[in-house]
Amino acid sequence: MTLKRNKQDLNKPFCNFEDNIQFLGKKWTVLLLRDLLLGKKYFSEFKEDKPELSNKVLSERLKELEKMNIISKNIENDSFEYFLTEKGQLLNKIIYEIAIFNLNDLNYDKEKEEAIKRLFKKGFIDDS
Repeated sequence: MTLKRNKQDLNKPFCNFEDNIQFLGKKWTVLLLRDLLLGKKYFSEFKEDKPELSNKVLSERLKELEKMNIISKNIENDSFEYFLTEKGQLLNKIIYEIAIFNLNDLNYDKEKEEAIKRLFKKGFIDDS
């Protein structure tokens, strides 16, 4: 059985998979998820190594992540603290695989080994 779409829906994503891929493909989204997995919690921390990321875009991405129940926020010391929800934690394997894919560009096995060790220490993957 083939699923068909009517003409009005041709430009709309076909399923949640497409929605999620389109969202993850938005500029900054994956980097923010990586930062959350590495322990960043505050608005200012997300901006530290991304000077070209505007406050407006960062705020929009964080709101989108919250709306999708990927992150949640708490108020701590008069500022928002962001953290991954249980659903958001499911993305850690995807982010890890992207990191491993990136390691293939490194020239030295020693660099790969050290990078993987850092990932293990950060809790990306279970090293048991």
